[in-house]
Amino acid sequence: MRHSLTAALLATSILCLPGVAHAQGMTAEEAAALRAELAALKAQVQTLESRLDAATAQPAPVPAPEPTPPSVTAKPASEISWKGAPEIKTADGWSFKPRGRMQVDLAAVDTPAGATGTRGGLKTEFRRVYLGVDGKIPGGFAYRVEADLANNSVELTDVYLTYGTGPLSVTAGQIKPFWSLDEMTSDLFTSFMERAAFAQAFGFERRVGLSAQYKGGDLLIQAGVFGDNANDLLDDSNNAVSLDGRVVWMPKLGDTQLHLAASGHWRDPNDPAALGRYRARPFAHTTDVRLVDTGLLDVASERGIGVEGAVIAGPFHAAGEGYWHRVNRTGSADPTFFGGYAEVGMVLTPGDRRGYKDGGFDRLKPSKPITAGGIGAFEVNARYDHLDLNDGGIVGGRQQAALIGLVWAPIDYIRITANYGKLWIDDARVATATGDRDYSADTFGLRTQVDF
Repeated sequence: MRHSLTAALLATSILCLPGVAHAQGMTAEEAAALRAELAALKAQVQTLESRLDAATAQPAPVPAPEPTPPSVTAKPASEISWKGAPEIKTADGWSFKPRGRMQVDLAAVDTPAGATGTRGGLKTEFRRVYLGVDGKIPGGFAYRVEADLANNSVELTDVYLTYGTGPLSVTAGQIKPFWSLDEMTSDLFTSFMERAAFAQAFGFERRVGLSAQYKGGDLLIQAGVFGDNANDLLDDSNNAVSLDGRVVWMPKLGDTQLHLAASGHWRDPNDPAALGRYRARPFAHTTDVRLVDTGLLDVASERGIGVEGAVIAGPFHAAGEGYWHRVNRTGSADPTFFGGYAEVGMVLTPGDRRGYKDGGFDRLKPSKPITAGGIGAFEVNARYDHLDLNDGGIVGGRQQAALIGLVWAPIDYIRITANYGKLWIDDARVATATGDRDYSADTFGLRTQVDF
């Protein structure tokens, strides 16, 4: 293209030369002048071509930078995992998780005529409906706020703030004051629908206070100072104070988990007119009848001592407790009441075992849930339970029970529990229609439970 442009320019220039069209004859001088003029024109054309090439030249392409691969160590601003409900965590230490549980009970108590009347028989109830949240805050803090909405009322359960970055932690709020193994085990994971009779009889409940916990290796130490339950503290005259502590040794020897513990408790109602009452239901919460009951007693202070033992070896577990509760009275004998139990259990499905964590039994997790084509986990438990409320001139009654229960966990967060119990009552608070205070009773229960 460049040579075509040169020829065109030369032809145009020649045609434009003076006298070219009429050059019929040419002298030597004229021919020399024409050659010189053509040479000058050619030089001008070459100069123009050089400028044109420079003006139209394309710059060499600059190679695009290769994309920087994403860093494999970079953490997202937040992440969501699933533990029965969504748990949100951030890289800087925040976390937030809704939590809750629902327990629906069908239960019956069969006693001789006159003992329970219309308050026995087959009944249903929402045993617990918990809703709440828990999580962590940067700097070593953790929190939980939870309430029970069952039976058309709202009752605070665990409400606390904890601080701890190592084996030692401090908690302020409402928690359980380090009672027995059966009580410190969540009601989601207990062997039977209801806990040991002494836990109910001696008023084990959550209380507001300040506590500390040390967990190092196989040792767990818990202690605190408490007031009363949050609902009871709404009464301005309630000035009760208690000191509670528990020591747990929980070594693991190969595949075997051991649990040995002791607890001590002291409580002062700080009220000269304080009254106490010690009683227990017949292993069914659907009735408010207590077959053993001391009635109201004046209480100056209370002391309790508990001992605990448990073992988990493969699918087998065994547990036992004893608890002595002394009531110091004003101007009367000081009775010491006793309660305890002995229990054995076996997980029937291969590869499954009873859970254990931080001084209490934990979740039964099926290795082959129904969502993976399995049958879930099955566990059978048997217990002898004893409660004696006769001492120091007080005749509250003696209750013995033989319990057997079956637990089915189709998946981690659903649990079906069935119980049967045979009770023997001596010196019952409630007499039969014939006036008999020594008799037997039967109790049955079925619970459907879901938690998240």
